[in-house]
Amino acid sequence: MSQINFEKDKEDLLNKTDNIQSLADQVQTLESLDADIKETENKLKEKKKELERLSGEVIPTMLSEMGLSELRLQDGSSIKVSTSYRAHISVANKEAAFNWLRKNGLGDIIKNEISVSFGRNEDNKAADYAELAKGQGFQPTQKLKVEPMTLKALVRERIEAGKEMPTEIFGVFTENKTTIKRKQ
Repeated sequence: MSQINFEKDKEDLLNKTDNIQSLADQVQTLESLDADIKETENKLKEKKKELERLSGEVIPTMLSEMGLSELRLQDGSSIKVSTSYRAHISVANKEAAFNWLRKNGLGDIIKNEISVSFGRNEDNKAADYAELAKGQGFQPTQKLKVEPMTLKALVRERIEAGKEMPTEIFGVFTENKTTIKRKQ
């Protein structure tokens, strides 16, 4: 018969209890760290929001009211406000935007892509289609678009030159930003 070793069983139970407590401590530390990170991220978001307000609204307004766009300080550092532009053409405004671009001699920035999809092992059909296009019975997909960076550059160029640019059609958004250059 086997002998029951109560002391060994008690020791195993104590080890398991210690391990469980150690695990519980680590889980609590993990939860605490997670909460700290969330709090720090929220504080960072608030600070970024305040930075955007100062950089994009407060300082540009103050400089504008003084008739300045840039200010140099005695120590050689400078503060400058620049304007950036963003724009996009929504699906709802696509036709109106393209018509306006064409009407104003800017239609060359519209990219016109035609593509056709072929299945597996249809390389020969693809080659035939390249030569015969619609004559083979395939319907191409046509996509008209303006590259975002091209549109952004066009908007900036026209607005800064005082030329017409329908901001509603092109979803134009302007943003001021203050930059500080320190003397090195």
